Amino acid sequence: MASALQKRVWGWMAFDWATQPFYTLGLTFIFGPYFAGVVTETLMADGMAENAADARAQSLWALGQTMAGLIIAFSGPVLGAYADSTGRRMPWIVGFSLVYVVTTALLWQMTPDGAAIWFCLYVFAIGFIAAEFALIFVNAQLPSLGGEEAIGKISGTGASVGYWGGVLSLFIMLLFFFESDAETGTTLLGHAPALGLNPETREGTRIVGPFIALWFVIFMIPYFLWVREPAPVVKQGGMKQALGDLWTSLKGIAHRDSLKGFLLSSMFYRDALNALYGFGGVYAKLVLNWSLTQIAVFGIIGAVTAGVATWVGGKLDARYGPRPVIIGSIFILIAVCVVIVGMTREFVFFISLGPESRVPDTLFYICGACIGGAGGTIYASSRSMMVRHTHPDRPTEAFGLFALSGKATAFLAPALILTFTELTGSPRLGIAPVILLFMIGLVLLVFVNKDGDRAAWADTSSSHSA
Repeated sequence: MASALQKRVWGWMAFDWATQPFYTLGLTFIFGPYFAGVVTETLMADGMAENAADARAQSLWALGQTMAGLIIAFSGPVLGAYADSTGRRMPWIVGFSLVYVVTTALLWQMTPDGAAIWFCLYVFAIGFIAAEFALIFVNAQLPSLGGEEAIGKISGTGASVGYWGGVLSLFIMLLFFFESDAETGTTLLGHAPALGLNPETREGTRIVGPFIALWFVIFMIPYFLWVREPAPVVKQGGMKQALGDLWTSLKGIAHRDSLKGFLLSSMFYRDALNALYGFGGVYAKLVLNWSLTQIAVFGIIGAVTAGVATWVGGKLDARYGPRPVIIGSIFILIAVCVVIVGMTREFVFFISLGPESRVPDTLFYICGACIGGAGGTIYASSRSMMVRHTHPDRPTEAFGLFALSGKATAFLAPALILTFTELTGSPRLGIAPVILLFMIGLVLLVFVNKDGDRAAWADTSSSHSA
């Protein structure tokens, strides 16, 4: 029989499994492209040219993500500080979970006629905010799940579990619901969408919202059953005290070289990684002329690789620490970006290809596997590295700052890609700035102590108690 701690660890991992479909199905491969397609068709029906409609659709989607990112960036640390100051985290997780379920279920309203474009844009953004806020509080529980030597393995295994959840949910959507053939309205298996859903009104695609909500409700049960926190020590001062503690922590970063280096480094390499996630499908469509089905297969390959590589990365993290794992992953992602920039349908690194060559497709599938594997590993090991820089008494605030570093420059990679694309007139060359962002993140890791700076906190606490 599993011990209470083992159940707590597996319950904690259930959160990654429960929420991953939001990112896999909602953000990247199903709802996001569908939303953009509906916006384009609506604008074209109103007389806008196709290229302009495509640009407007992408801008609208980016607007929602940008606003959500700004709210997460500047509110996350405050919420984390308040939770740490009051000693209560679970009520926040429950509250944001309820918001997440309601908003994702409402994505069903995204009808093909475009009547709910703005409503669903706002609803998706709110759901995204709720998911990220809940993640801050769940991540803050990681330090209490084991000793430092076990944290890397737990984080890696949890992330791996999450990616496998994304794979399974994507398979279910593609095989039974999503109308992969727009003309016939059939799924990848060649059948009409399950449950009698009407393909003419894209119900097989729109079910993605309720599907994400139901998936979360079912698979969060182990979390709420097994993850128990000790009775909180409620502190006095409320929000005023929390903001004071947060300000003290922010000022303290200036004197913590390792933490400062890590937050700055992760700010750049996580921004670059998010750009690869966000623009990978666009690149496949614009440069390689892939169909939506090919892009979906690309997503499956990346998710499967992420599931395997993140589990392996967790073991390497446990043995060697998170820093070398992050460095190795960044090198892989830099190599991927070099291949992407050096490849078209006509040539690969100036080697000409025939019109029927499958080399670009094969290379990009390999790139997708590398992005999934290295990206998943970076996510898990970055979480593990943050634990090594976390004050034992203020983990939620620390992960709020971690969220801030991940969102503070969320505009940078898209802005650089936009600028380079405009200057070169090439979506392929527009990816080039991502290489620079990865390299900056790599250089800044030089200033990061492989063991973090928790020892300094422990020494300080000991001296105070003495």
